[in-house]
Amino acid sequence: MAHDPTDFAAELGRIKLGETDLNGVLDRVAGLAHRTLPQAGQVSITLVREGSAYTAAYVGADALRLDQQQYEQAAGPCLEAAAAGTTVSMPDAASESRWSGWGRHVAGAGLGSVLSVGLPIEERVAGALNIYGERPGAFDDEAVRLAQAFGRYATVALANAHLYASTASLAQHMQVAMESRAVIEQAKGIIMGERRCTADEAFAILTKVSQDSNRKVRDVAAALVERTQRGPGA
Repeated sequence: MAHDPTDFAAELGRIKLGETDLNGVLDRVAGLAHRTLPQAGQVSITLVREGSAYTAAYVGADALRLDQQQYEQAAGPCLEAAAAGTTVSMPDAASESRWSGWGRHVAGAGLGSVLSVGLPIEERVAGALNIYGERPGAFDDEAVRLAQAFGRYATVALANAHLYASTASLAQHMQVAMESRAVIEQAKGIIMGERRCTADEAFAILTKVSQDSNRKVRDVAAALVERTQRGPGA
């Protein structure tokens, strides 16, 4: 079991973003937390986007269920940790009075304590690493320190993965947009040649066909280009 924060950094640094997606990185982070953090009986990662919270990765079915109960009642340590980017502790689930008695559900699942560490991933995405201990008082000062150190390294890894995913998605959208523009320009050229009209008039014709047929301009253009390439009578 790794108790040196530099081990966390080394392990997280081995994740190759080009070989996995954001979900894969989240699964790796949750798995590493479960293997290496002291007293981590079950682990989950909460993400909050545009006010909507969900569990993005987890180790242990109870962790997932207990997270979802927090989301349903809009209260709990994971939500507080994510919102404030801080650490929230529930030392003894059975006697916990905060969060509308949510601690009773934790105790009912045979778990004794909870530690949530905020993960301020980026401006529009907050998160929390949630560690469920199997006994009350599972997380002493050293365990909290290690969980916070892990959280700092995990935040960097998840921020990089989120940026990589966003950049890849943007590049894909740009590629599609460029291809759409190219086929529309081809179709305009075909119409201009057939009808001896201007580029603006050709685009107006494409737009009207698009509206009349309830299809995208790009799809109308692609069909025209394909039909022209097949030739007469094809």
